[in-house]
Amino acid sequence: MGGAADAVDPRVGDMVTKTIGIDTHNHIDVPLTDAEMPGPDIDLRGEMKWAGLSAICMTFATDYQPGDAYDRFLKGMASLDRQLERNGMKRALTPAEVRTAHQNGPPTVIQAIEGAHFLQGRLERVEEAYQHGLRHFGLLHDSDASVPLGDVYTNPPRYGGLTAFGAAVIKECNRLGMLIDLAHANLQTTEGALKVTRHPVIISHTGLDTQVGSNQRMAEMMRPRLISKEQARIVAEAGGLIGVWTHLSDTPLEHAQNVRALVDVIGVDHVCIGTDTKLTPPNPRPNGPRPGGPPAESSHASGPSRDGFGPGQQRPRVGERTNEAWADEKVGFYCAVVDAMLQTGFSSEEIGKIGGANYLRVFGAAVSK
Repeated sequence: MGGAADAVDPRVGDMVTKTIGIDTHNHIDVPLTDAEMPGPDIDLRGEMKWAGLSAICMTFATDYQPGDAYDRFLKGMASLDRQLERNGMKRALTPAEVRTAHQNGPPTVIQAIEGAHFLQGRLERVEEAYQHGLRHFGLLHDSDASVPLGDVYTNPPRYGGLTAFGAAVIKECNRLGMLIDLAHANLQTTEGALKVTRHPVIISHTGLDTQVGSNQRMAEMMRPRLISKEQARIVAEAGGLIGVWTHLSDTPLEHAQNVRALVDVIGVDHVCIGTDTKLTPPNPRPNGPRPGGPPAESSHASGPSRDGFGPGQQRPRVGERTNEAWADEKVGFYCAVVDAMLQTGFSSEEIGKIGGANYLRVFGAAVSK
């Protein structure tokens, strides 16, 4: 693969090259409104190469700005089309296409959405999104959709879990061949979804509520977004996956320990990595906050970054960018994770599963008809 694998210990580099690394939840900020168009060009391919990742689940959300969420969805997909074309990349629609990208390059993306707000109660838009290349469908995000699909775990319960429309969307995704992502769903919504779906699901980015890290302020902010062992187990028992994010870990080793804690609860076949970070620079929005990741912290890494930011210059906070998930990172993201997992006692086979093989198994079950 080159890039990230060239800068580390040969044993780590060899494992990064041989295994398929997939980030199951990565935000790529692109224009969603006329005011933002056309937006800056992004070096997605270069960032993925440095990270050592074969694929990302490339996501965006449409619920942060006023106006028509459906129009924002269409503009977001068109913006991503443009960036993929200029990077010489394509969306992967099947596990086989991800494996081909890993073997032959360039890296690839699996198109995701975070929140079904663009549907606006119209079920036929699920198939329209499928035709645009969407294959990883996150039902919920921070705010309720205009026609809600279920209860969001950071909001007061309103709907008794999964709604009738939410159930209809899951069935349509099953029919078409799209993976259901239950991130942001509370326990009752998760239980309802598992009764409806015919295929395993994923919670792409979270952590156990027992793993809150050492930053008390961040722990309090992020605690509602963590899941219980009970919720993790019911997803795993239905054949699904839980993605461990990089938040609430100050080092790669702490992240690997959070992965280990989840493996100890649900088994190595049901864990993956979903960072909830951004590979490419955040795109400042004319209206409202930027999507993806926790609320901004004031801390910044010292010293220059690969993007040319130096001391005293404005730069993304530590933890926002995938390749700067932790302070003073000298190697790409997946290299740092593999190295930390080796230190934590994971075998090469286990790293291969968590790194990407588990996701490909569940993704394959969802997209096969």
